[in-house]
Amino acid sequence: MPPQVKFEIIKATTERDHNLLSINKMCDIAGVSRSGYYNWLNSADKRKQREDKDTADFELILEAYRFRGYKKGARSIYMRLLHQGIVMNLKKIRRLMHKYGLKCPIRGANPYRRLAKALKTSNVAPNIVKRDFFSHGARKVLLTDITYLFYQGGVCYLSPILDAFTREILAYELSDNLRVGFVLQTVDEMIAKYGCTLDDTTIVHSDQGCHYTSLAFIEKLKTNGLTQSMSRKGNCWDNAPQESFFGHMKDEIKAEIAACETFAQVKAIVDDWMDYYNNDRYQWDLAKLSPREYYEYVSTGIYPLTKFKGYRGAAPNPEV
Repeated sequence: MPPQVKFEIIKATTERDHNLLSINKMCDIAGVSRSGYYNWLNSADKRKQREDKDTADFELILEAYRFRGYKKGARSIYMRLLHQGIVMNLKKIRRLMHKYGLKCPIRGANPYRRLAKALKTSNVAPNIVKRDFFSHGARKVLLTDITYLFYQGGVCYLSPILDAFTREILAYELSDNLRVGFVLQTVDEMIAKYGCTLDDTTIVHSDQGCHYTSLAFIEKLKTNGLTQSMSRKGNCWDNAPQESFFGHMKDEIKAEIAACETFAQVKAIVDDWMDYYNNDRYQWDLAKLSPREYYEYVSTGIYPLTKFKGYRGAAPNPEV
């Protein structure tokens, strides 16, 4: 039993009516020193100040944890506070989360890692990317795949395109069927929004699923001057950032989607989360920024978080 708990018991005992035990005797029984008890007693005001400070800081943590309705771990809370101009030690965030029983969401295993079955076809493109997702820069390596989303009304399918460098979702389509059209629409949406930032050095990388080996998809990329690349058969690591994205997404909204009764309800949840992910879901190794903020940062060289004291052009050390 910690000494503080024993001191609490001794203090409570001394305040009872008809107590016949002396402080010395109770300290002997509890195995603590008399001086230690009195030091603890005299520091009551300081303990209250620390407790009040912890309570106030935890309110900030809780607000960040609940931001936009998505639960967060300690690092995500740190980055959310940073975007509010608040620098709080990462160890302190973890301590207060433990103290008040606020638990981090834990990544679950993704049972749908390899959703598309590889087909033996002569339309397989070479693996140009070769897991080099980051050295090419923004808008140069774009990853895509399809994942299943199960809900009470059945199952639907999500096709996103992710910028491997900034991790921004450039386009996505949700469909109630697996016809190739919704994958083509994803490309059309990306071209409409970001075509001016793409060129013939931009690579679109996927697995060897039938959607991506289809003549329609191959022609769609050629028409828009994009280079096609494919993972090796059965190798999920060749498209690891996309797989990771699906895992994080399902960790955060899988339960809400499972409770949906209609496709429209699923779409509303996915739309909101995609907006949250691009704009407000900060990532530790993207300089503590969201994907969209990070793209602006690497494009302009201007780091957006200049609100905190002592700013010198880079993110503050979370351990200090």
